Amino acid sequence: DLADLWWKVCYDDIIFPEHVIKSRQSGGKSVLSLNPSEIDEYAASGKASTAKVPSVVNSLISAAGVIDSVLIGVYKGIKVAVKPLNVKRINLSRELLQELKFVLILMPFLYHIVITQLMIDTFLFSTFLIVISKQMRELTHENLVRFVGLCPEDNNPAVLTELCIRGSLRDLLENEKINIDWNFRYSMMTDIVEGMIFLQNSCLDFHGRLKSTNCVVDGRFMVKITDYGLRALHEQVLQEQDVNPRALFWTAPEHLRARDPLTSGSKKGDVYAFAIILQELITRCGPFESLERLGRKRIIYEPNEVLDRIRMGTVPPFRPEVAPDECSKELLNLMHECWSESANGRPDFLQIKVKLRRITQGITSRNFLDNLLKRMEQYSQNLERIVTEKTESVIEEKRKTEELLYQLLPRFVAEELKKGIHIQPESFEAVTIFFSDIVGFTSLSSISTPMQVVDLLNDLYSCFDAIIDIYDVYKVETIGDAYMVASGLPIRNGSEHVREIARLALDLRRATNAFKIRHLPKRKLQLRIGFHSGPCVAGVVGLKMPKYCLFGDTVNTASRMETNGEPLKIHISEASEKLLKSFKTFVIVPRGEVEIKGKGKMTTYWLESENQKLTHNNNHHDYNDFRPIQDQVQNITQGIPTIET
Repeated sequence: DLADLWWKVCYDDIIFPEHVIKSRQSGGKSVLSLNPSEIDEYAASGKASTAKVPSVVNSLISAAGVIDSVLIGVYKGIKVAVKPLNVKRINLSRELLQELKFVLILMPFLYHIVITQLMIDTFLFSTFLIVISKQMRELTHENLVRFVGLCPEDNNPAVLTELCIRGSLRDLLENEKINIDWNFRYSMMTDIVEGMIFLQNSCLDFHGRLKSTNCVVDGRFMVKITDYGLRALHEQVLQEQDVNPRALFWTAPEHLRARDPLTSGSKKGDVYAFAIILQELITRCGPFESLERLGRKRIIYEPNEVLDRIRMGTVPPFRPEVAPDECSKELLNLMHECWSESANGRPDFLQIKVKLRRITQGITSRNFLDNLLKRMEQYSQNLERIVTEKTESVIEEKRKTEELLYQLLPRFVAEELKKGIHIQPESFEAVTIFFSDIVGFTSLSSISTPMQVVDLLNDLYSCFDAIIDIYDVYKVETIGDAYMVASGLPIRNGSEHVREIARLALDLRRATNAFKIRHLPKRKLQLRIGFHSGPCVAGVVGLKMPKYCLFGDTVNTASRMETNGEPLKIHISEASEKLLKSFKTFVIVPRGEVEIKGKGKMTTYWLESENQKLTHNNNHHDYNDFRPIQDQVQNITQGIPTIET
């Protein structure tokens, strides 16, 4: 029996996917968070290679409460994962070999396995270990994780066990996106109790390391107990590891007072550990964690303080806080009995099973298939809720993206581009183009920091952007302190283009008069405005950063109207003046002939105002229509940098 090498596994026989091996430095997805289809892809993937020393990409909790790593692989067509225990050397004594035989009796070979890598320098075998491993393999129960075998290679020994793909019970409880109702919780409690009854009636007698991280969930949402047996192996591992005090939170008081709490265990100690797991299931908090009743803020105690208070055996004994309204009175009483200070005062798991049946009578079904269907339904509902939330999030992000696109391009153009339609350049017979510029911007910039200049332009143009939303105009671009707007494109609006621009110019001038510079509140900001009407060609230019551009002499003339204007005045061309006269509401004053670069002498005009009394029947945007915008301008002058429209 001791010479039987049924348990022996060679790393050369394990296939590790290349992308998993390459990710060892960057870290990867936890084996417990992988779904079955992803693991199946590993087995079927041709992109795999054997590895003498496996890479580390995932994490699990070791016996000492330390985060360790695992690696997904395939062994003889079976999905596996590797978990290192980070010790230097293990002496495989006769006692350890005998324990392995017990595990062999406990668990026959299954389809999915986990490789627990020991990461030691030498693996010394003895006949005792082989005997125990055969006994362990023969022990089997649906609520126990099955043992498979050992990989005895020097520096990289590993323990092979069944892989439970849903992760540990602790992982499940900490995932706030999963709704765990009481049917589900009672089913998980029952699974743990059934597994412990079988374990304590086996040759192993007790677990000794029962905790929520050692209760794992398989693909059917059944809880299975792992990390039992092989006590001599764990003793050797713990001698070479720094123990996390939190790993002792599930340890009974009598064992905490023992010389070596990590290696002490008993049946009643397992019952105490089960009580701590009950607290986790009821509150969905970690052991000895609680939530404030009002703010639901998590309270976490200092680990060493918790252990010291438990060892002292105070009256009443120090235990986790569970509010009476968090569960039924019967379940609360059962939990209190299980963590009784006196080991003799704790019920055994057979008694716990009877009491759980009474508590769950009429709540959960005794039929395995019914419970399985309820668990799957619960999981399905959780998935539907998560999918709904993600879908809503995607829709919201899509809306934000579209809004940003509509700010960069005209809505009509953006819609065409989204459909994959190429935008052909288009000719417009009648448009009006507006330019404005800050007078003395260069000198203003010279006495301001770059950040102050940015704040100034952002405040001013945010105000302008809010105002132009009132009008049928399109903001073409801003270049430094220059502001360019057009009307009559990309959607034609008849002869309204000139009136829209004229009214916009008047409103922007009024807004500028009310504007105050944050870092120079006493300095008056002056705007120079000009516009011209005429034909224009527009089209989208560029692929990586498409831009809607305007071309034609009308653009140049409109720019000349602005550059040849005066502070706080609106300079317009003769073409725009003729169109505005047809509306009979605007006050226009001739300026006379002006020498325009590239044009020679041109007759131009000043747009003074619009007669409000004559605009009521002409669908005019009254100044009060954007009075809130003017209030926002006042807010800017008081140092408020953002504007909401």
